[in-house]
Amino acid sequence: MSYMNIGQAASAAGVTAKMIRHYETLGLIPAPERTDAGYRLYSEREVSMLRFIRQSRGFGFSMKQIESLLSLWRNDHRESREVKELALSQLAELEQRQREINEMRKTLEHVVHRCAGDARSHCAILETLANTEGHHLPASTEHAA
Repeated sequence: MSYMNIGQAASAAGVTAKMIRHYETLGLIPAPERTDAGYRLYSEREVSMLRFIRQSRGFGFSMKQIESLLSLWRNDHRESREVKELALSQLAELEQRQREINEMRKTLEHVVHRCAGDARSHCAILETLANTEGHHLPASTEHAA
């Protein structure tokens, strides 16, 4: 079996060495074999798992969801229904986030339009941001990060 060091594995999987160590800490990938000097060694199996994680992150899946997906991926007796349920849940979450982003964009466009953007000191944007009542802001921005 051929092994790669962490840099080679990171390059092959399209992630950083720091992320590999993070995924190991989270238990998403198993602790790798090590050389006598303590250097990590990765097989193609771990690199495939890292690619899987990278792809899952690209779809916005949470680490908990990725853990479930990895478990299902490794389980030859899984039912595709379980995978689809996870994906549908993620799709609904993305759709909700998109609605929130659209609402924030619309509100910000309105506030930007109200700002003269000239030499005067009055600014509708700053006025809205300082509004302690929150009347001008969409409710979804409370949870946006």
